[in-house]
Amino acid sequence: MTEDIEAIAAMVADWRPEPLVTRDALGAGPCAALAGVLGVPETAPADGDALPPLWHGLYFLNWPARAELGPDGHPLHGRFLPPLPDRRRMFAGGRFTAHRPLVLGTPAECTTLHVRTEPKSGRGGAMLFVTIRNELRQNGELCVVEEQDLVYRTGLPHPGPASGGAAAPAGSAAGSAGSAAGGSGESADRPVAASALRLSTDPQLLFRISALTANTHRIHYDEPYAREVEGYPGLVVHGPLMTWLMLEPLRREKVAPVSFAYRISRPAFVGAELAVVRERAADGAIELRVESGGGTVHATGRAELA
Repeated sequence: MTEDIEAIAAMVADWRPEPLVTRDALGAGPCAALAGVLGVPETAPADGDALPPLWHGLYFLNWPARAELGPDGHPLHGRFLPPLPDRRRMFAGGRFTAHRPLVLGTPAECTTLHVRTEPKSGRGGAMLFVTIRNELRQNGELCVVEEQDLVYRTGLPHPGPASGGAAAPAGSAAGSAGSAAGGSGESADRPVAASALRLSTDPQLLFRISALTANTHRIHYDEPYAREVEGYPGLVVHGPLMTWLMLEPLRREKVAPVSFAYRISRPAFVGAELAVVRERAADGAIELRVESGGGTVHATGRAELA
């Protein structure tokens, strides 16, 4: 294990990607599309409205040529993709801070920076944590800062087909990122509150989220690949979808958090009914989690209110 970590550290020792600036008109179309996917009960967002927290993930997208995609559908090259062979990527979590609302219909600029790179070990073996920061501005003013924690595995054989979906594959967020971050993603078996916001997952949902986010990773739409190559029990629900879902109860109540820290602890698979449960912390913050049947926790978050 130590040798694997040292090998990964050597591969990225000189990797210092330069900042990248991208621009987007921030039109209301993608927001209206996501509102349809989530079944938003009220009128979809329109130009002039505030962009809901974390929905900037619908913008500043990259559409590489087909020849630039790897066999897993993920881009082979990119400024913030570490130089690891047979790279496998997982979304582990992040942090969001709002300084002022982003306004739909007003052009915006995103500056992406590399924050840190750290080799770690988990149940699935050695891996590399990469943190990047997105700074979003309109009219030259800083509006939103988001940091994303991404996990990469390298040069490992696939775990083979999973049976029954009871155990997460070695390359999953549960088998790797979750254990490194200090949690199993499991919780005591408990009923989900009847008032919890719920979302049923199916292949159509995952297809629409992939299209909205320019995500070509085959684990979200190619079930034979997900099972036979990646070793998952089925199609994998997108991590960003679970973060949007966690904030959806607050958004529907028109409550805008000033900060939100979140973590993906265990993957969810197509067919699961996801429920968002929230609790008020002693200090007034809102603690949220995404659960599925049996009380399995897939994602947790903490929202600070103004």
